[in-house]
Amino acid sequence: LPSLSLAFTSRQSPYRLHHQRKPFSSSSTRRMQNNTSMADQTDDEEIITEQRAKSSFRYVEAVAPGLNLDMDLHTILHTAVSDFQEVQVIESYFGRTLVTDGKTQSAEHDEFVYHESLVHPALFWSAILSGESGQGGAPKSVFIGGGGELATAREVLRHSTIERCVMVDIDPAVVNVCKKYLPEWGGQAVIDHPKMEYIVGDAHKYLMETNEKFDVIIMDISDPIEAGPGVALYTQEFYQRAAEVLNKPHGVFVTQAGSADFVPHPHGFPEDENDDDANKETCCFSPIKNTLGTVFDHAIPYSCPIASFGEDWGYVMAFNGDPSQGRKLADLSRESVDELIEERIRLVPGVPVHRYRSKGVKRAIKGNEVGAEVLKHYDGVSHRRLFALSKPLREAMKSDERIMTEANPIFMY
Repeated sequence: LPSLSLAFTSRQSPYRLHHQRKPFSSSSTRRMQNNTSMADQTDDEEIITEQRAKSSFRYVEAVAPGLNLDMDLHTILHTAVSDFQEVQVIESYFGRTLVTDGKTQSAEHDEFVYHESLVHPALFWSAILSGESGQGGAPKSVFIGGGGELATAREVLRHSTIERCVMVDIDPAVVNVCKKYLPEWGGQAVIDHPKMEYIVGDAHKYLMETNEKFDVIIMDISDPIEAGPGVALYTQEFYQRAAEVLNKPHGVFVTQAGSADFVPHPHGFPEDENDDDANKETCCFSPIKNTLGTVFDHAIPYSCPIASFGEDWGYVMAFNGDPSQGRKLADLSRESVDELIEERIRLVPGVPVHRYRSKGVKRAIKGNEVGAEVLKHYDGVSHRRLFALSKPLREAMKSDERIMTEANPIFMY
């Protein structure tokens, strides 16, 4: 298994012998010591047997320098090396999980948190910028860069105004694996949807060459790790082209942006920006926000906790408009978001129900839900939480002025 981090370990501390006794006389204890030794041996064998029963295969993922996410590994459903990356599907503490190049991409436990947070704020904001309401309003067209799990497209297709969704992912192996093992993410039902166009290809090349315009561009791509397939999709040059491809005045760009912890990791913000090593193994949340801010009038960061990632996760939404609109996005009322959800959100036919979908919910899932019944995470309350970054994170971001370009990329850990 080339890059899947496995270990066979005990969850308990090393074994210790019990019943250690000191002899209280040299002449009378020899027989007692023998008897005690036999009893201790029996007890210790039972303890060892019990501890071995608690041992298991482990999945270990590096989150930050010196910090690992460590959990039981129940099943390895798939492991292979594609033309672009290593791809695994495992069953762990967080349920079925897609792993590429040793990094969790999404897990059954909370994939809906990641994908709903990525998609719905951007699409609803496009609707608000357009000034149109009802079924005839924006957004009508969406481009997805990456998105091989198909869950991002699933969330887009839940919007009743959508007429066209184009998804360009470079690695068909990921899409095929997800269709087979993770159908609840979207699967064949999303691929076959009449509004969906799935293209195997390079999202960077596609946007650079296309003549089409989109209302929303969503980048659901791999982190910018060194030698990874997604680095060019985080650069100033790419963002400049994306801005040209968006419809005006309601065009919205959104990208996943990596680690955005409530209290940032010490490694996340290099102390010496002139040090060559300081440009590697860092958080990219601030640089992505800064870089988008050089292209768009507004680059708005937001975040939410993703337990299966072992940290809070960041996104950045970018758009053009007058100065007041940035604050308006974060301050959208609970009522206005919930109204948009009820008006526009519908189930995607044929997508299997998540086994986590009805956990703790006493009502039955009928299959014809609309509005708030469809979404598991995003609503008017959670919208405002997404944009409420912590003070430690905001302060750390103020001191980070790095920009990501083709000549000077920045890599995540």
